[in-house]
Amino acid sequence: MPSDVMVNKGCLLVVKISGKLSKSELESSQKVAIDVVKREGRARVLILAQTFDGWEDGDWGELSFMMKYDSQIERIAIVGEKKWEDELLAFAGKGMRSCQVEYFPAARVSPARTWVLG
Repeated sequence: MPSDVMVNKGCLLVVKISGKLSKSELESSQKVAIDVVKREGRARVLILAQTFDGWEDGDWGELSFMMKYDSQIERIAIVGEKKWEDELLAFAGKGMRSCQVEYFPAARVSPARTWVLG
């Protein structure tokens, strides 16, 4: 399975992505994030993308989730290979969101988790 969503304690949402991400997988992850926001009033997101390999073809311009829930997303940490850093940060909306978005090297899961919960 290319995308696996795990909700950990409280407001932390952990999403593991491997292979190519599909639009339907993204939408499933967003639905879980909405549930976390409704339950906790906020969410912090840790994306584990060490084996990420891009996106399936399709229209990726849909921004309604970001527009509606951005104010409840407090931090986003992405862990992945260096070659995907710029694309994943752009995809996550770094610089366009009100929350902090940071990228961590593939082996730095623990520091990423600590930062996102900080």
